[in-house]
Amino acid sequence: MTDPLHNPFKAALTQKQSQIGLWLGLADPYCAEICAGAGFDWLLIDGEHAPNDVRTTLSILQAVAPYPVSPVVRPPVGEVHLVKQYLDLGVQNLLVPMIDTAEQARRMVAATRYPPQGIRGVGSALARASRWNAVPDYLHRANDEICLLVQAETKMALDNLDAILEVDGVDGVFIGPADLSASLGHLGNPGHPDVVQAIEGAITRIVAAGKAAGILSADEKLSRRYLELGVTFVAVGVDTTLLARGARALAQSFKAGSKTEQNEPSGPY
Repeated sequence: MTDPLHNPFKAALTQKQSQIGLWLGLADPYCAEICAGAGFDWLLIDGEHAPNDVRTTLSILQAVAPYPVSPVVRPPVGEVHLVKQYLDLGVQNLLVPMIDTAEQARRMVAATRYPPQGIRGVGSALARASRWNAVPDYLHRANDEICLLVQAETKMALDNLDAILEVDGVDGVFIGPADLSASLGHLGNPGHPDVVQAIEGAITRIVAAGKAAGILSADEKLSRRYLELGVTFVAVGVDTTLLARGARALAQSFKAGSKTEQNEPSGPY
C-alpha cells in the first residue's frame, strides 16, 4: 500500500531527478485537472499573482489528487499563519516568494515543522493533511516529508544567497526572473545580459551547495539551458499564457487581413 505521506517531488529533488512543471494561474480546479493529466511532474498552484486563496487552493488540490503529479503551492507571502493553513490542507511542497535573508528562510523552516524542530501549530484532527488523524504517526513523520522551496528574486536575495543556502531545512531555491530583472534595473527584460549572468551565477551557487535549483521559463531554449546548468525543477509554461496566446492566435487566424504572428510581451512567461 502506498504511504500517504511519501513526497515523490521531494524524493526526486533529493535524487537530482529533473522535474518538469507547469504554472497554474487560472485559479480553477477544472482547468487544473486538465493540466494534471497532461504529463507534467509538478504543478504550481499560485497564490501570489493569481486569485487563489486557501479555499480555492483546497479545491485545486482535490481536483489534481487522483493524478500522478505533485502540487506545489505558492502562498501570497511567507507568513507563519498562512503556512500553517496550507500545510493542514495537505500541501507538502511550498514555494515561498520574496525570501531575501537567511533569517526569513529560517522562519519559514520553523513554520513548516512541528515542535521541537519548529513552531507549526498542532491541529491534525481537523487537517486534510493527516486525513483527519487516519494517517498513522502523522505528527511524528510530517516534518520529514515537507519540501520547502524559497524564492530568490531580488538583488538583496542574491547578495545573501550563500547564507540562505546554509539554512538547514531549505530544500531548494527558486530564481524568479521577472522580479529579479526588475530589481537589477531591467524591468520586463529578463533576457538582459546582466540578468542572465546573475541567474546563471545563482544557479551555479545553488547546485554547488547541494540544494535543488528551480526556475520558470516559457522559452524552450532557455529552459533546456537551465537544465544543463543543473536546475532540477523547471516550470516550462503557464496555463494562463497558453490559453491567452492560443485564443488570440485562433481569433486572428480567422480575421480578414490579420496576421497570425503576434508581438507577445517580453518576460519569462
